[in-house]
Amino acid sequence: MRLPNGKTIELEVIHHSGASAIVPLKDNGQVVLIKQFRYAAGGFIYEIPAGRLHKGEDPAACAARELEEEVGYKTGRLEKLITILTTPGFCDERIHIFMARDLIQTGQRLDPDEVLEIVEMPLDEAIRGIRDGIINDAKTIAGLSAVHFRIRGQS
Repeated sequence: MRLPNGKTIELEVIHHSGASAIVPLKDNGQVVLIKQFRYAAGGFIYEIPAGRLHKGEDPAACAARELEEEVGYKTGRLEKLITILTTPGFCDERIHIFMARDLIQTGQRLDPDEVLEIVEMPLDEAIRGIRDGIINDAKTIAGLSAVHFRIRGQS
């Protein structure tokens, strides 16, 4: 490829269909996270529910689907927060991050490769978990921070 400075280089780029992620926020101020086994990360990590977009799928529809599949909730109110680039040095993946409110419990529908437990905690505790290095997944940090800023901005 030719760079904006006129130099030509060879690059490897991974093309990704994109994903959606959701910060489920309960009426009592608790966020619903998952503690999921991730082989590449060396064990269990805290995450917000997320999943890959199907071909042509609307990011909001993907978010609602993943919310119900992974943590067993439907949402009465889904609000777009941000879109992040995960690894722009070699991949074009974008994750659309939403906040889900007015949650209605329905039941999980996990995929066979999903090994996880549901963890609820106050939003402030989750933010402390970021600061303390307990929560280190990038999409989760971005999503929880965006909700924290959104909620604090309303106060």
